[in-house]
Amino acid sequence: MSFSRTTRRMTRPQPRRAARAALVAFALATPLAGCSFFQAAPVQRGNRADPDLVAQLVPGVQTKTDVEALLGSPTATGTFDRNSWYYISSVTRMQPAGNPSSEQQRVIALTFDEGGVLRKIEQRGPDDMRNVSMVDRTTPVPGSERTLLQALFGNIGRVGAGNLGADTSPGGGPGR
Repeated sequence: MSFSRTTRRMTRPQPRRAARAALVAFALATPLAGCSFFQAAPVQRGNRADPDLVAQLVPGVQTKTDVEALLGSPTATGTFDRNSWYYISSVTRMQPAGNPSSEQQRVIALTFDEGGVLRKIEQRGPDDMRNVSMVDRTTPVPGSERTLLQALFGNIGRVGAGNLGADTSPGGGPGR
């Protein structure tokens, strides 16, 4: 059985073509990495209070113990008032090459009286939130006017030669 040169050339794998095809496929797939197809799965954060369970709460009837047994421990309590409980939850999704985005944010605020009896239930969502702008000012720090070279080489020649031979061990100072 004999093969011609052209038959052998067609059946032999071509490493250059395969490498070139892989490189082209990678170059075409890289821009797609930012598409929503490649997003991470949503992640539940915080203590999500089930709406059906929250509907069972009746102000004036349940106590802190009852609420904790029904909804679990709160995400946070009031800083200045221990009679305020907050169940904070959100669903986040990691964005490719970016910060996580928050999709479903919800806060359930429960207020108790001094006896520990539930008095008020409030549900808050994204419509109740306020945007807080960051202050752009900086506080000047004395001594920060040095350049990079001054910072790197500024201590050369500042080491005092008077302490080179001194004994610095405990009890080894003057008057020993």
